[in-house]
Amino acid sequence: MLVQTLAETTLVEDYLNVRAQSLRICAWLEPEDFVVQPVADASPPKWHLGHTTWFFENFILAEHYQGYRRFDERLNYIFNSYYESQGPRILRSNRGNISRPDVDTILAYRRYVDAHMEQLLEQPLSPEVHDFITIGLHHEQQHQELLVTDIKYILGTNPFFPTYVESALPGPQESAVAAQWLHFDAGLYTIGHQGAGFCFDNELGAHQVYLPDFQIQNQLITNGEYLAFMQAGGYQRFEYWLSEGWEWAKNLDVPAPLYWYEKDGVWQHYTLGGLRPVALHEPVTHISYFEADAYARWRGLRLPTELEWEVACRTLYAELPGRSNFLENGHWHPVAPQDATDTQFFGNVWEWTGSAYLPYPGFPQLKGALGEYNGKFMVNQMVLRGGSCATPRSHIRATYRNFFQTDKRWQFTGIRLAK
Repeated sequence: MLVQTLAETTLVEDYLNVRAQSLRICAWLEPEDFVVQPVADASPPKWHLGHTTWFFENFILAEHYQGYRRFDERLNYIFNSYYESQGPRILRSNRGNISRPDVDTILAYRRYVDAHMEQLLEQPLSPEVHDFITIGLHHEQQHQELLVTDIKYILGTNPFFPTYVESALPGPQESAVAAQWLHFDAGLYTIGHQGAGFCFDNELGAHQVYLPDFQIQNQLITNGEYLAFMQAGGYQRFEYWLSEGWEWAKNLDVPAPLYWYEKDGVWQHYTLGGLRPVALHEPVTHISYFEADAYARWRGLRLPTELEWEVACRTLYAELPGRSNFLENGHWHPVAPQDATDTQFFGNVWEWTGSAYLPYPGFPQLKGALGEYNGKFMVNQMVLRGGSCATPRSHIRATYRNFFQTDKRWQFTGIRLAK
């Protein structure tokens, strides 16, 4: 399995577990795979391994380990992602152009930083340093998900469609229960992170909202349902598409979800286990916001807002104390027995919502590098909720706000409907 749960262990154990997981994800790669960047969105695996290491070196060791000497000052230019406060950096689209430092050097860099981090973690830590290390671990978990999806893009755009590994990662799983509508009454609801436990700054600013009556479907849209949209001419009928989405759809090489290919009248799709026939009862995935919105319009329905999604999530599921709030299969423990058989909500695919990515009331304007983590991206992006089969289990929670531009679909993204 390429997913893991941060246990209730010491911080040093959590650190070592998370850092080892990144290397496990890359264990099946060939040396040539580490440097490839077919598209600007997908960074080379080598860059992810270096960037997550740079995060700990640059923000923790360099600031809080007395006498620390950087592994190589030049790496700041290569592995700084988007932090203006940390100086100049390579263009994101050029990360795949850098053949050196080689993989062995980056692995040595990781060992060097990990050894010093272990020494630091043996010392008494201030709350500030403890919290920054925790952010660093969740930051690396974000990159573990990106590693999986970027590796899939690297291999999935290769004409040989190579197998990553047969059973490393489960794909989105089909549900054994029938789709139905779940009704929620109008009223005041609290949105945003509350109480103890980790969250990112964009989840803060818990506030009340009034929502009218709404209904949300208990199941994700399947490949078979989406194929019906395709067969009905969904990609050829402008009336279902936003104007920008229509221009985007007309330029697709294949009018279908990413990784779908039709051969002899049969649709296949690339998976991490290679090219396989599309399973009609599994959730459709690798869908852009444009496609999700067009499908909903074709059905005469809509995507849920992120507020509706969170209310449904909180209402239907109770957090499990002592287990990072999640079962091993990524589904939360239901409040009522009937919900266990009626609802499929978490851990399959990231679900597009109809909500723009904007700050909550009272969004904290953090100073320094952490102020660049989420806030400056709050424009021209849409919110996704739920987590995917590539998301570390402890990284999923009801208030988590993922966000992408409307055309992006290399992540495990899918559709849930509302009305």
